[in-house]
Amino acid sequence: MKKEIIAVGLGEVLWDVFPAGKRLGGAPANFSYHLAQQGFRAELVSAVGDDAGGNGILKLLAQKHVSTKYTSRVPAPTGRVDVAVDSKGVAAYRFSENCAWDYLVFSPENEKLAKRTDAVCFGTLAQRGPRSREAILRFLDAMPASSIRVFDVNLRQNFFSEEIILGSLERCSVLKINEDETPVVSKLLGVNLRSRETFLDAVFEKYPGIKMIAQTLGKAGSIVRSRDGTHSEIAAEKSIRLIDTVGAGDAFSAGFVSALLQGASVREAHFHAAKLAGYVCSQAGAMPDVPPAYRFSKA
Repeated sequence: MKKEIIAVGLGEVLWDVFPAGKRLGGAPANFSYHLAQQGFRAELVSAVGDDAGGNGILKLLAQKHVSTKYTSRVPAPTGRVDVAVDSKGVAAYRFSENCAWDYLVFSPENEKLAKRTDAVCFGTLAQRGPRSREAILRFLDAMPASSIRVFDVNLRQNFFSEEIILGSLERCSVLKINEDETPVVSKLLGVNLRSRETFLDAVFEKYPGIKMIAQTLGKAGSIVRSRDGTHSEIAAEKSIRLIDTVGAGDAFSAGFVSALLQGASVREAHFHAAKLAGYVCSQAGAMPDVPPAYRFSKA
């Protein structure tokens, strides 16, 4: 019998609150959603409050085929973030504090899931509180050595630290980082950011567990480089009618992972990631319906 592939979003789930209304969001939830859209078993390890907001999130996730078996209820308000989108479609975020996903736990059931997980995506935001950080790190440490562990840096407000970033770099096999985050991480590593290659070389040298680095560059596109020297560079699609950038980076991570899980090359996975991220930029919110044309299929 063929082994079931399990992909996990690990961290926050919340409401993205726009001036025109609210939408389901949170980077790990977005990742899980897109893996489900690509046909994988998608789990979300997170937490919601025992409130109307939590009820709504669990209902929507079920409708979107994301399993909530490992999304717990805790005595804290369901998370939310106020989102402002400027005239260029670029989003700015203001997160609520002391909310449900600050209280993740590493249960025996979560440990069993971790040992069976093929791919995970996690970031810095859900590690802002010590309890959730411990749960996230223990989950990562319990995963198989061969698994794909994506650290999507996602720096938000002041909810990150040197300890969080360096600890995450030690545990990931894929680093996904954007152009604004690169100088921050470069400074922590003590690297003079003379060029992009200087940064990539330093990361590979300092963290032998990292096999690939994906760097998104906004309108300039994105690059992916692997430890073996494989290099892929893709320009941004100029024909996209930009609506907003909410969730585009999460779609990129999910697209990249979904292709790798199906045996794609680095270049094939990169192309699919960029294509899916571009589509999400052309839609409102982080979890639009994904047409079949944006689902990876290895020829």
